[in-house]
Formats: sequence, structure tokens, C-alpha cells
Amino acid sequence: MNSGRVVFSIIFLTLAGASAWLLLTDVKKDDEGDKVRPVSVVTEHASERSFSDIVQAIGTAKADESVTLTSTVADVIVSVHFQDGDIVKKGDLLVQLESAEEEAQFQEADANLRQAEKQYDRINDLVKTGNASNATLDSEKRGLQEARYRVAAAKARLDDLYITAPFDGLLGLREVSEGSYLSTSTKITTIDAIDTIKLDFYVPERFVATLASGQSVEATVEAYPGKIFKGIVKTVDSRIDPATRSVLVRAEIDNSQHTLRPGMLMMVEVTSRSWNALSISEEGIVPANNKNYVFVIEDGIAVRREVTTGIRRPGYVEITSGVTAGDKVVVQGAFRLGRIGQPVREVEQKRAPINGDKS
Repeated sequence: MNSGRVVFSIIFLTLAGASAWLLLTDVKKDDEGDKVRPVSVVTEHASERSFSDIVQAIGTAKADESVTLTSTVADVIVSVHFQDGDIVKKGDLLVQLESAEEEAQFQEADANLRQAEKQYDRINDLVKTGNASNATLDSEKRGLQEARYRVAAAKARLDDLYITAPFDGLLGLREVSEGSYLSTSTKITTIDAIDTIKLDFYVPERFVATLASGQSVEATVEAYPGKIFKGIVKTVDSRIDPATRSVLVRAEIDNSQHTLRPGMLMMVEVTSRSWNALSISEEGIVPANNKNYVFVIEDGIAVRREVTTGIRRPGYVEITSGVTAGDKVVVQGAFRLGRIGQPVREVEQKRAPINGDKS
């Protein structure tokens, strides 16, 4: 029993002695000779990082080309050659109207043209042999031109009865049926060219000087959470809206997968300017009396410095003056330090920002 007490006493005295030694060795003295205990802090090196000015806005997706298809003539529909949501190419036949009469008129005009061509060639040969006058040839030439015009007119009337896709695109809902009477005001369907989406959005006039064609755009929509659609600024409008004091900006986004649809509401971010600058973690900034300070480690002592900050990003802040690249800055424990130099003990060192990290 006594031997156990002796062992316990020895262990206790050993631990107590070690603790006292650690405390005594960690204690330093200030300028007046008073003992000052080091403060445990976390540090990181001030380093360059990539920053960007980002303009945020809300925009509306639009098709690169968009048309509501109607007919230029009124007649009965003979056949419909598309279904809802079809993807079509320019010139694909969509609707055919009754064309028997127009077809006959075209054939008649074409036959008259062939006859006029033969008559012109015959008179031309006679003129060459001196058996016909030039006046007669001119008359036949005029008749030939008139025949050609009549063929062109008949062909145009016939073409109006074949309604085709004006460009490559995605069709909307079919609004007509075979056998129905199609008037010139009847909607057949819609067609949208959506391989490229135009994104229109308004930006406050104070950002006009920072906007230009070719700048990067990132957009998101609620329909696809987490998915980012990238594009470029195509045009900045030449006029400021006097009512809203904003300018209309148009960007283009690749939509070859047809993910986006016209009319979608999109959240837009435009990168208007990028640069590299020194930065530290936000935790290292100590505000006081409308100024910002940081503590820089110099020979184991935390020295307070006034700094000028720039833009902030989640977790870090730009430093425009007050520290230099490579300075070791306190980023945790700074509020436990005094205004004069104080000894510190680094318990951890955070990874410094890397130049080129996305901001």
C-alpha cells in the first residue's frame, strides 16, 4: 500500500516539474522586465491571389432566331409534315396547301415559255439570213421576256402553297390539321433556333465603363441546380435607359445540347476585370477606430500594422498596402494580442492562397 503511494507521488512530482519547466521556458519579458506569456496563434503567409470584379444581374434567355409560322395565302391544308417539337433543317417541308390550280397555271406558263423560246430562235436565224427584220426580232425578244416573267409569277404562287422551315431550329406545338382551312392569320407553329441562346440583361450605368464585348459570362437557372452555363458578352447597348439608369447587355451562350429554352430566367455573372493582388484570410483583419490592422510575426513577436484592404471574397480579402508578399500574418488569435509587440507561439500554419485560385 505504501509502495503504491510512493510511486504515485513520484509521478505527480515529475509531471508538476515538467509543467513548471515549460511555463518558465515559454515566459518572456517585456521592455520593462515584466514576464509576458506567449499567445498561441495560427498564421499564414501573405501571398498573391487572382481577383475579379463580378457584375451580377438577372437575364432572360432568347432564341438566336424566333418566328411564328403563318401562311401568306389562304387555302385548304393537304398534308402536314411535322410533329410537335421536331428539330428541322432550313427548307424542310412543313405544310402543303391545295395546289392543283396553281400547278396547272405553272405548267401552262412553262409551256408558253418553251414556245416563245422556239419562236425567238427561229426569228433570230431568219435575221441572220436576211429574211426577217431586227424589229421583228425585238418583238419576239420582248415576248420571250414576258413569258419568263409569267413563269416566275406562277412559280412564286405555287411555292406559297408549300410552307417550309425558314432556318434550322426546334418546332413548337402543331396548331393545324390536314383538311382544315388555313387563313393568313392562322398560327401553324413556332420555330426557334436554339443552338445558341441570346441572354439579355440590364446592368446599372455605373458599370458601363467596365463592360465590353468578349467578356466572360456565367449563368445559372433554377431548372438545373449547380449547372453553370458559360458564354461571352456580344453587345452592350448604345443607350442608357433614362427611366432605370441601366444599360441592356446581350451575351451569347452555347446551347448545342438544347438544354436551355427561350424565356428562361437566368442569374448572370459577368467578369469585367481580373488582376493579381496580395491577400490574407478575413480572420486576420482586426478593425479599430475605422481602420484595419493585422499582426505580422517578426522574430517571434506579433507586431501590429495598419493595412489598406480592397475587395472581399468569401473567406479572404485583398490587401493593397501594409504587408508584403511572404509576411507571416496572424489569422487566428489576433484579438488576444495587444497593440504593442507580444510574443506568440505558432500552433498551426494555414496554407497560403495560391496565385490563380478562383475568386
